[in-house]
Amino acid sequence: MTAATAPPAAAPAVGLSYGEALRAIAERGRFGVRLGLGRTRALLRALGDPQSGLRGALVAGTNGKGSVLALAGAALRAAGYRVGQTPKPHLVSYRERLAIDGRPIDPGSFARLVGEVVPVAGPLAARHGPATEFELLTAALFRWFAAERVEVALVEVGLGGRLDATHAWDGGVAVITNVDLDHTDRLGPTVEAIAREKAAIIERGDVAVTGATGPALAVIRRRAARVRAPLTVAPPATLLGWDRDGIEVALPGLGRTRVGLRGRHQAANVAVADALLDALEAAGIATVPRGARREGYARATWPGRLELLEVEGREVLLDGAHNPAGATALATALDDLRPYLAGGRDAVPPPLTLIAASMADKDVDGVIAALAGSPHIRSGRIACTAVDDARALPAPDLAARWRAAGVVPEDRIALEPDPIAALDRALASAPGPVVVAGSLYLVGLVRGRLVDDPDLRDPPDHDASG
Repeated sequence: MTAATAPPAAAPAVGLSYGEALRAIAERGRFGVRLGLGRTRALLRALGDPQSGLRGALVAGTNGKGSVLALAGAALRAAGYRVGQTPKPHLVSYRERLAIDGRPIDPGSFARLVGEVVPVAGPLAARHGPATEFELLTAALFRWFAAERVEVALVEVGLGGRLDATHAWDGGVAVITNVDLDHTDRLGPTVEAIAREKAAIIERGDVAVTGATGPALAVIRRRAARVRAPLTVAPPATLLGWDRDGIEVALPGLGRTRVGLRGRHQAANVAVADALLDALEAAGIATVPRGARREGYARATWPGRLELLEVEGREVLLDGAHNPAGATALATALDDLRPYLAGGRDAVPPPLTLIAASMADKDVDGVIAALAGSPHIRSGRIACTAVDDARALPAPDLAARWRAAGVVPEDRIALEPDPIAALDRALASAPGPVVVAGSLYLVGLVRGRLVDDPDLRDPPDHDASG
């Protein structure tokens, strides 16, 4: 196992508390999302190019990126590797976005990293423009991974691929989970256009993997052929069954395999993760034996994604489902899981209660239509709420969209602008399980209320959040 070389010292660090570091990162949000590699490359160069010694996989795709990272990361850890990962977005603490061996960066190290990167970014602004929040975070994560001598980096693309800040790094393996319509305002109006943006992460010398199909796969094949990168197309694993806590699949070379993530869509993600591990071996980066793969896949967790909690005798299922594809996966999973939840085998199961929120720039009608595919949603109750964010769709507007869709009768659509009040009411009076979905911001807020994770407890001086 070969670890990355620690980077040279950069400009003198600015001594920041954790709260000050959060505010310094959040303050960059005013520059918005600006695609392009120039600023990130300049920033990394000024930091001594810490990413140059890191090997691993860059993972793009419309859905499933986080699940693939969770599955592959768990298998690599089971094989004894020191693994750096970049889950996004965070749910409870901003620190979740930088993780090594499954644990988020500690507050002190985060503050130190930001204090090292911010002074370097300042002088570069005159020539390259001010670095965005995500560009600063990308530079910080590569510096941290290098300093901590990560052996395998699993890095999730932020948006698209070609011009995303993470594409300033090439770890030797390029992965594209799938391609669907999302962020069409920035990536293009068609699946083919979006696929071109994502396929651009495949560089000459890489080993490539994809789970894409149809027109997107054709685009990815052309890109891989153009740069002469060997490409593995990973079809979904054969689904053998499921229960309350996960699924079982058949994988080539592994046979019957337990996956600790819920939802039949994970059959596609575990196939991509397994091909990713094969690609790491082909690239000479890491070798993960069969036993470690089975152990890792069975133990994998992905908070806030079909995560089932038991709270005060109540079952609460958390899932983002913030685009139509994700909502379709949730609808299918609800039908599969309902027999394993409270009252699910009754002749008439008690109805679900869905606490829903959305960002205004999402395909809200598409999400509602996808969720309507589940009879348990159609027979359930909907509590419309909103998170405290400038991009959030106001709760009355979300309720109006549900009413217009005609999925459930109007008397079963409730309006509750305060998400915590909506949660408390559901915990106190919902007749059946509670589902929280439609926005990862909502899921994070609820999870922070229901789960006390010591690793996610931020120091009391912080007052910024993403």
